[in-house]
Amino acid sequence: MATQIYVDADACPVKEEVVRVAERHGLVVTFVANGGLRPSRDPMIRNVVVPKSADAADDWIAQHAKANDIVVTADIPLAARTVALGAHVIGPTGKPFTTETIGMAVAMRDLKQHLRETGESKGYNASFTPRDRSAFLSALDHAARRALKSEQ
Repeated sequence: MATQIYVDADACPVKEEVVRVAERHGLVVTFVANGGLRPSRDPMIRNVVVPKSADAADDWIAQHAKANDIVVTADIPLAARTVALGAHVIGPTGKPFTTETIGMAVAMRDLKQHLRETGESKGYNASFTPRDRSAFLSALDHAARRALKSEQ
């Protein structure tokens, strides 16, 4: 089966960028969310609406993604699950999650969660910048080329 892109689409700031890169490389994109997806007439764009439970989109993506697919998510546990499947995983800021980096990402997530729970940190996320968008476009294009090359 050909490489596909799966997007954890709830609050994803780079949906348009995903579509642009996918069109360039002829890849099918599946946006997975618990609502709020715009319908598309493009047969290469699929929308999957899942129940409104906490991890429904993550579970759906983890069940359908396979080795060499591309997963776009800011969710560290989902990134860990799909890296373990052999997928190319990229955060919306362009940060790739790999077998070499996912352990530290999980540890940092757990530490930040602990600091928020104990009141030591307010837990504010940095705002999404044009530089993040540019880094994401570059990382996704690179991942798409790598995935398509390994299909051959």
